[in-house]
Amino acid sequence: MTITQPDLSVFETVESEVRSYCRSWPAVFDRAQGSRMYDEDGHAYLDFFAGAGSLNYGHNNPVLKRALIDYLERDGVTHGLDMSTSAKRAFLESFQELVLRPRDLPYKVMFPGPTGTNAVEAALKLARKVKGREAIVSFTNAFHGMSLGSLAVTGNAFKRAGAGVPLVHGTPMPFDNYFEGTVPDFLWFERLLEDQGSGLNKPAAVIVETVQGEGGINVARPEWLRALADLCVRQDMLLIVDDIQMGCGRTGAFFSFEEAGVVPDIVTLSKSISGYGLPMSLCLFRPELDIWEPGEHNGTFRGNNPAFVTAAATLETYWSDGSAMEKQTRARGEQVEEALISITEENPDDVREYRGRGLVWGMEFHEKARAGRVAQRAFELGLLIETSGPESEVVKLLPALTITPEELDEGLRIVARAVRETAETV
Repeated sequence: MTITQPDLSVFETVESEVRSYCRSWPAVFDRAQGSRMYDEDGHAYLDFFAGAGSLNYGHNNPVLKRALIDYLERDGVTHGLDMSTSAKRAFLESFQELVLRPRDLPYKVMFPGPTGTNAVEAALKLARKVKGREAIVSFTNAFHGMSLGSLAVTGNAFKRAGAGVPLVHGTPMPFDNYFEGTVPDFLWFERLLEDQGSGLNKPAAVIVETVQGEGGINVARPEWLRALADLCVRQDMLLIVDDIQMGCGRTGAFFSFEEAGVVPDIVTLSKSISGYGLPMSLCLFRPELDIWEPGEHNGTFRGNNPAFVTAAATLETYWSDGSAMEKQTRARGEQVEEALISITEENPDDVREYRGRGLVWGMEFHEKARAGRVAQRAFELGLLIETSGPESEVVKLLPALTITPEELDEGLRIVARAVRETAETV
């Protein structure tokens, strides 16, 4: 694909140096629909990024767009803090009827603010308030957000360094298979909890991702998650599952922890909960944990009513028969896995491992810098993919759940080509 160098001058002179994705994809995007984005010159890009998981149902999904336009055209409330509105009521009723009740989940719903890290901060604060303890245990290679509390339970050294202050009251433990099966699960963690001389303060909670997206697509086994849940019960710790990127159907079921059969005490959701890419997040928790005083945790933009509208439309469109969405995602995931098997077999000396669940997959290379070159070549060929892992050593595939089999196959062929062609340049 021949690309004319776009005019990036205003971004380079006015916007902060902190910008990142635009450096990997030097195009000026103008419109998007479904699984494709278009730059201002009309070049099309197949999207295997999906707004970092915020667009599980594609760009400008027509059903969700219609609901949003109708709401705005009738002058529906756009900003309402935590006031009761018809849009919020419609979302809560849909969420209760289509998500919570079918799964026998009794959670109370809190709107802590519009982003994922807002939900994590609320979860950590609530856990500490309930248990009266400060310490939180997280896991190696975890990512939970960019505000200070979330960074304290994030593993990435580069992200943590940006805080500029000590990140306290968080203790990391080994994630599943961190020692590649040579150490029994939770041996170190439980020993520290039981040893009065270990120096580990009794944690209020444990926070975990069932699949570590930013950490390199590290997939926790169901039995590991069940053992963690049991450990939390035995040691009087709350279990927090961060489902911000892996929830809303990304791994197949609506919640990523369903396969393991665990019921977390607290769950955080964001990204695709609005369905349309509009900022929205939820903190869900068992009713007995709802000990907040009115106004004790608030935020100006926690009541994003346009997001409530698209979120309700998303649930009614895609989750009124949740099994259909789940089956489709799993089928698309099998399509991805087959392609990654072929790529691995064709490049046995280059690909270290592929791994994933549902429609989140990663491919790790022996040479860590290779992943970045694959992503760059894929962009040149018209595909948007990013890298993940502590050293950006994993190519990350995160297409929309609504992508067609033909689009998925097209993108996977580009990935295979990018792997081949970057091998030739080494």
